[in-house]
Amino acid sequence: MEAKRSAGKYWIYFFLWLALIITMLVMPGARPFFWLALPGVCTQFSLAMNII
Repeated sequence: MEAKRSAGKYWIYFFLWLALIITMLVMPGARPFFWLALPGVCTQFSLAMNII
């Protein structure tokens, strides 16, 4: 049986990555680098939801 882990820090990281990705979409000069922040958002979301 696996030990239950706290997902609070993963949610905080997810919202930080989400804020970064929204900022990158708003700033015209940072739009080409939007794809660099996308894996961080997906990974932190899946960790927060306890998928991986």
